[in-house]
Amino acid sequence: MSLDLEAEYNNRARVSGHAAIIARWAAESKAYRNLNAPRVIEYGPGERNTFDMFDAGDGPTVMFVHGGYWQALEKSFFSNMARGLNEHGVSVAVPSYDLCPTVRIGDIVEQMRTASTVLHRASNAPVIIAGHSAGGHISACLLTTEAHITSAYAISGLFDLSPLITTSLNERLGLDEAEANALSPLFWPAPEGKSLDAVVGGIESSEFLRQSASIVWAWGEDGVETRYEEIEGADHFTVIDPLSDPASAMCERLAQLCAQARRT
Repeated sequence: MSLDLEAEYNNRARVSGHAAIIARWAAESKAYRNLNAPRVIEYGPGERNTFDMFDAGDGPTVMFVHGGYWQALEKSFFSNMARGLNEHGVSVAVPSYDLCPTVRIGDIVEQMRTASTVLHRASNAPVIIAGHSAGGHISACLLTTEAHITSAYAISGLFDLSPLITTSLNERLGLDEAEANALSPLFWPAPEGKSLDAVVGGIESSEFLRQSASIVWAWGEDGVETRYEEIEGADHFTVIDPLSDPASAMCERLAQLCAQARRT
């Protein structure tokens, strides 16, 4: 029996409380900006081509790329994702990017490459790329191409885009088979010698579990230090909540990756 890909990938339909969760992100992020106002750094000419820099110390920096299926949300919803790491003394950049269908997914990847380069030059240190959902996809893409990115921490990422073609999500993405394959980091040369954590909510769909497990297996076979983790009881939205808690295993792991990058 074939999978219902619409049900597997339409997370807003799967999680009935998603609107309240997103509203909570916005409120907690506004409160954190009031407590710890970021520097706004431009990385390109467009209105959305900026990132918020939450400074907490020198050394390797984390860039957190938000999700929204490349077609929704922006950085102000995710300021609170910097809280936990800031308390570890790790600086965090949270960028916005242009959205589909105004641009293509490949354009967004290029924007995030530019943002990471600007961040690297500003910090004069390696960058750890982290991202959620579409941001998890972007994290894997950047790990393969950017020398200054030593590790990626992909949360509920999408690494094979072809299953999205037949879903309603593709109405704004406009993917065909060729473009989906070309933009799927699962099929790219593995970034040998680097590290990838693929983390997913324990109660997410079987396809999201498969996506993370697949890239961990494929890249692990090709010389990448890979790690797979399921966050018990977490859905596609609550899976990123540990980033706001400095005592969480997620923040501890990212701080460890920064410490490793500092030593290299």
